[in-house]
Formats: sequence, structure tokens, C-alpha cells
Amino acid sequence: MKTINSKIPHIILAATLLTCVSCSSPQPDTPEKARIGVACYNQSDTYIRQLTNCLRDQFDQRTNENDQLALTMTLRDAAGSQRNQNDQVKELLDAGCSILCVNLADRADPSEIIDLAREREIPIIFFNREPVAEDMMQWDQLYYVGADAKQAGRMQGELAAAAILADAQADRNHDGKIQYVVLEGEPGHQDAIIRTEYAVNTLIHQGIQLEKLSCQIANWNRAQAQNRMMQMISQHQNQIELVLANNDDMALGAIDAYKKLNVTESVLPLFFGIDGTDVGLKAVIDKELNATVYNDKEGQAESIANLAVSLITGQGTDDISFMNEKYIYLPYFKVTADHVGEFLER
Repeated sequence: MKTINSKIPHIILAATLLTCVSCSSPQPDTPEKARIGVACYNQSDTYIRQLTNCLRDQFDQRTNENDQLALTMTLRDAAGSQRNQNDQVKELLDAGCSILCVNLADRADPSEIIDLAREREIPIIFFNREPVAEDMMQWDQLYYVGADAKQAGRMQGELAAAAILADAQADRNHDGKIQYVVLEGEPGHQDAIIRTEYAVNTLIHQGIQLEKLSCQIANWNRAQAQNRMMQMISQHQNQIELVLANNDDMALGAIDAYKKLNVTESVLPLFFGIDGTDVGLKAVIDKELNATVYNDKEGQAESIANLAVSLITGQGTDDISFMNEKYIYLPYFKVTADHVGEFLER
């Protein structure tokens, strides 16, 4: 009995230590869950569709790599209607989204979306279609990720000038001027206007004499561009020596028009696009599209995801390089047949 009693204090001490250790052991943390609402202007836009696919991949990658963070992306397509997009943003907020990523249907009309988000203190990352500066100043939780339209236009002009100067047959009628047409994105759209203006001005600064035959609106759409191009071919016949398109889809639509009309290769104009979509890059490889300008969808998606995660977790925002505390711009890249492969590999 004496021996058993002598062991009791030791048993009690061991049990006490075990209990304390159990209490102090770190328990597995529940991952922080966050829903990201992504509202895009139109998923039929090839570039936007590829960009949002990249964005989903970025959020999935972060969830897979970090067991403390579970991200769910919900995508809504406004089909070109700002009214639809306003309703969709309200639904996303009602569903409990922690962050909004918005590709505006109408870049000049974001106020209702901003008001909805501000009421619930949910930050907005606008992307690809930049709101006007005055709207970006409405609230300190508004951000923008995109690229500089001036650079895109300038690079397209440089690519076109280089091709013209390298090809003695570019000026087919030998009048010392290049007759050109433009396929423009949207009426009054900032990027469309700037891309056109800078492409044309760059060609002039490179010493190319130009004569504008026509400018048609095709709303970034391949089928519309084909129709507009067929109208211009009907009007100007074989006079057209250069086609400048605000994006690849419209450049490809112009090429489709010539194919439909069975125009001989010797009278085809030079074609230039912007965005570097998969179909655009393939057209460069096939030597149908002379060149394009790569709009870095992978880089933009990564920047949007980095910013979204930083805003959700409250960590890392100080490490992000902003312009004017709100803007993140990714560079464009020239793409020709000589190095198109490296962009396809992305």
C-alpha cells in the first residue's frame, strides 16, 4: 500500500503535464475562405475569355499552394450590357464576395457598381477596360490592372512601318503612299481611339506616307469585321494596301473577307492586329497576319490575383508597385513570325 501511494503524486503530475501539452498544442487552422466575383463585359471577346481563364488558373494555383487560403472564383458575363453587369455585381455582393474584379461593359459608367461595393466596403479591381480618372477617385478602394493603349498603338505602327519598308511591293500602285483602312473597336472607346491614333502617327513618324481610305467600327468582333471589310473591299477594290485592326479578332475578320471573296494573294494588303490571342498567334505562324502586339494576359491575371489576395489577407499590398497608388500597368510585346513561338509557349 505504501508503494502504491508513493506513485500517486507522480501519476497526477504526468496527467497534468499531458493535459497542458494537449491544451497548448497548435490546432489545425481552418483555411480562410474567400469568394472572388469576376464580372466581364463579354465572354464572346476572345481576349477577355482567355484572360479570365488565366485568372481562374491563378486563383486555383494559390488555393492549391496555400492550405490556409481557399479561393472560389465566380464569373458573370454581361454580354455587353452595363445594366446586366450592375445587376450581376449586386448578385455577387449578395452572395458574399470578398473582392470584385470588374471588366466594365461601359467604362464611362461605373458609378452604380462603385456605390454598391462601397456600401459593403468590398474593394474593386477594374481590369482591361479602364474607368475614367475621375471615377477612379470616387473611393480609395478602387484599383486598375491593364496595359497602356498608347504603347499598343505605337508598337503596331512600328511593326507596320518595318514591314512596309522591308517590302518593295507594299506600295502596289507605286504612288509613294500606302492606302490604308482601320477596323476600330467601339464608338468612343478610349483604347480603340488611342490604339488607332498612335499606330497611324507612328507610321507617319517612321516616314511612311499614308492615305486613309476608310475607318469602320466592328466592336472587337471577327464576324462584324468580316462584314465591314467586305464593304470596304467593294468600295475600294484593290486599292487597300494596309489594314490596321484594334485587335486580332478584327484583323482575322478582315482576312476572312478576302478569303470569302477569293482574292488573289498578290493583291492582299498587309494585316496587323493587337492582343496576341491564340488564334492571332497561329495566324502569324501561318503568315496570314503579318504581326500582332502581345497583350500580356498571363501577367495581368497574375497581378490581379496578387492584388486580390493582398486585399483579402491584408498582407503584401506594400510590396506591389502602383502608379498613383491605384494603377498597375503591364507592358505589351511585339510579335512577328521570327519569335511567335515563345509567346505560344506561354
